[in-house]
Amino acid sequence: MSKSNSNKKILSPDQSKELLNVLKTRFEKNMNRHKDLSWTKVQAKLENNPEKLWSLNEMEITGGEPDVVAYDKKTDEYIFYDCAAESPKGRRSFCYDREALDSRKEFKPANNAIEMAAAIGIEILTEEQYRSLQQLGNFDTKTSSWIKTPADIRRLGGALFCDRRYNTVFLYHNGAESYYAARGFRGCLRV
Repeated sequence: MSKSNSNKKILSPDQSKELLNVLKTRFEKNMNRHKDLSWTKVQAKLENNPEKLWSLNEMEITGGEPDVVAYDKKTDEYIFYDCAAESPKGRRSFCYDREALDSRKEFKPANNAIEMAAAIGIEILTEEQYRSLQQLGNFDTKTSSWIKTPADIRRLGGALFCDRRYNTVFLYHNGAESYYAARGFRGCLRV
């Protein structure tokens, strides 16, 4: 994770400016993801929420390429998803959660998806969110991404993941303790 000011999750002014430029460029190149939304309003929201800007930076440096995918009128929040073509490189080869990580006797992965998402201040996409992302483009055609797993499935030792193959989004299951070089996770951040 990036260094922050006084151990707070806040970027320096230079880091903030650099990230805002990256996000603005991505926003303008991908208007199909956020029709009828204004970058000026998004930027104002981000500037008023420095801890959210820090989380977006963490999404960026782990390869997520976050972008605005929706606006929630009820809560007055912009919704960012990881929009990298493939599951974020800096978040792959992780099992699903802490329980799964602790259950491995050997060959433990470096981390788990649920705790890393929490550490960077994001939520793992649900199946519904993942499918809505796939309406905006073709994602995970060579990789796969863990998704939020219902408690009853997780209690039985399983976890869910999705990918896109044959122009179709597939939902699969695996043991939560499994991990693969081509499986990561995508996140959601509300600002």
